[in-house]
Amino acid sequence: MRKIYIVEDDADIREIVLYALCSAGFEARGFEKGAEFFAEMAHGQPPDLLLLDIMLPGEDGLSILKRLRNAPQTGSLPVIMLTAKGSEFDKVKGLDLGADDYIAKPFGVMELISRINALLRRSGHHTDTMAYQNIILDSARRTVLADGEKTSLTYKEYELLYYLLLNTGFVLSREKLLEAVWGFDFGGESRTVDMHIRTLRRKLGAAGEHIKTVRNVGYMLGE
Repeated sequence: MRKIYIVEDDADIREIVLYALCSAGFEARGFEKGAEFFAEMAHGQPPDLLLLDIMLPGEDGLSILKRLRNAPQTGSLPVIMLTAKGSEFDKVKGLDLGADDYIAKPFGVMELISRINALLRRSGHHTDTMAYQNIILDSARRTVLADGEKTSLTYKEYELLYYLLLNTGFVLSREKLLEAVWGFDFGGESRTVDMHIRTLRRKLGAAGEHIKTVRNVGYMLGE
């Protein structure tokens, strides 16, 4: 099981990301500040990938990244920087210091998972195909098969199906789906989810019946 750490001082973002990582099959741990992260590193092996916020209390993310790149044990550690929206300087500075990728807040957790999988693939790790009954999603090729037929989905339909597959058997509220797929501060309404579920079911054909409506709550994939 691949191990991913996140250093992020916003507790809400940290917990949502940790939940998504665990749902995606990763071992995940979160830290509020750099000092906590380095204390953990002193007693164990580095993670397979680090999510690193730039704006942190005490030592900031750019300084942490510089320390990591200058240490033999973490010189090649894959790092994704979490940057403030529109902060071009932070993005450029992070990449100059050796960050492998960056993602601007606010972001949807499915976009983040996709970035993580892509970086792990480039680093020599491989991700598994996800499946439920006659639905098969290949995250490496970003393809979906329903009853053996290739299904063409929009970006958000794909992310929605991905998140449902990650949480097979669990009821997901419309609010949770909005938060995970559309982003932390998406200003849309829950009917956005209903509309996308409707088109997703239609495109999946008979396999769309696996997406169940849970009255007054939301949706789930599977039983």
